[in-house]
Amino acid sequence: MQLKLGKWEISIERKPKVSGLLAGILGPAAALVLAFIVASFIIALSGANPLLAYKYMLSGAFGSLRSFTETLVKATPLLLSGLGLTVAYRTGLISIGAEGQMIMGGLFATLAGIYMGWIPGPALILVVMLAGMVGGGLWGAIPGYLKARLGVSEVINTIMLNYIAIFLVSYLLDVPLREPPGYFPQTAQIARHAWLPYVLPGTRLHLGVLIAFASAFVVYFLLWRSPLGYQMRAVGYNREAARHSGMNVGKNMVLALSLSGAFAGLAGMVEIAGLHHRLLNGFSSEYGFDAMAVALLGKLHPGGVTIASIFFGALRVGANMMQRSVQVPASLVFVIQGLVILFVLMDELLRNYVIRIFAKPVLEEKSYGLK
Repeated sequence: MQLKLGKWEISIERKPKVSGLLAGILGPAAALVLAFIVASFIIALSGANPLLAYKYMLSGAFGSLRSFTETLVKATPLLLSGLGLTVAYRTGLISIGAEGQMIMGGLFATLAGIYMGWIPGPALILVVMLAGMVGGGLWGAIPGYLKARLGVSEVINTIMLNYIAIFLVSYLLDVPLREPPGYFPQTAQIARHAWLPYVLPGTRLHLGVLIAFASAFVVYFLLWRSPLGYQMRAVGYNREAARHSGMNVGKNMVLALSLSGAFAGLAGMVEIAGLHHRLLNGFSSEYGFDAMAVALLGKLHPGGVTIASIFFGALRVGANMMQRSVQVPASLVFVIQGLVILFVLMDELLRNYVIRIFAKPVLEEKSYGLK
């Protein structure tokens, strides 16, 4: 592709894709470094010392066992939602719907935890987990079906379904599901034996962390060690080639977005059964949106997504300590997240394309003294 800007010409050409473990690590690492450098200038403009701010951020995220476990608690829904988006993105589908799918997963898990409390013992946890995955999976299947059947953009659909989920749950909490006597817009607590047990006494680290780590292995084997994952990735690389090879492209699309929604729904279930124990507005804390950054920074690989989710969890936990210690607003972490995404995308551009900028030759007589 060539662009002309006055006497300048810009040429953008695709080059052979650079792959490998080293390239996969260096790119995100460079993006993080650049993001923190730019954020340092913003911190300095606010009158604080950037190094001191980062020191307190690091201490707040990893300085003690309690802070480290809080980082893992925050990383858990990010990891599950990021894994779901990895499945969708690897199939060539741009899903923005993890937030809505997470909310619907939380809704279904809450309903199961309240109305199926008669199920004894740990079996109820499995039922609640399954309900959460079904809720998120159904919410993901809608844009998948519309994409496969009618060719409707999954980007628009997933965005709109986010808002439908948010306002639907808000309505349900206001009227039919509100806990008696109805002072607050929240449901009653789910059955006590549906709560996820804590892994470390004295902390909030619950079983959902182990479920999330196990899910990373599941996604790895699904995408790289199973025929189904091979088909999904083949569809993501080239739909026409996959179709001519006899693969059912539409079926893989629906399945990929359903699985993506199921993992996001599992994230919603983990937040309900592990932390809040009831459904309430804003329980998702916008983890579904941050999960897109997690998936991109993790280079759409379960291992990378796991590390990226811990990093983003650390940002959330460490930001509070930074704000208390040096009065730098905790919202700065969202600036850092945005910068990370920007630099990750720039890394993709620079590694996959050759950009040449040159000036057109000037052949005027005056320039050569031929007048």
